[in-house]
Amino acid sequence: MSEIPGDLKFLKSHEWVRVEGDGKVTVGISDHAQGLLGDLVYVELPAVGDDVQAGNGVAVVESVKAASDVYAPVSGTVTAVNAALADKPETINEDAYGEGWLFVLEVSEPEQLNDLLAPDDYAELLEGEEG
Repeated sequence: MSEIPGDLKFLKSHEWVRVEGDGKVTVGISDHAQGLLGDLVYVELPAVGDDVQAGNGVAVVESVKAASDVYAPVSGTVTAVNAALADKPETINEDAYGEGWLFVLEVSEPEQLNDLLAPDDYAELLEGEEG
């Protein structure tokens, strides 16, 4: 079981969200998800300025095994993307909760954050999947 940082919120589809406190959130995929995917070889990120809706696919991570959509955890506008992943997608494998972040959103509907899973709830979800 991978360690789950206590300051994050999660989607059931294994995206994580770090609330930055300035109306923005940083989004990535969980350590569990990168472990399932295996070695990542390609990342397709949204464009800065894109408006995204909660639950819609906004990015793609591709490994030697499979391609997987990354869903927007909340609605908002993309304000930054981790361009370094274009050259080093394996950064997600190495540091899923740190340098492997995918994009930053300016949140348009902050109440949507209440619908995300707390770390303990996400851990329970993972235990259910493995059980």
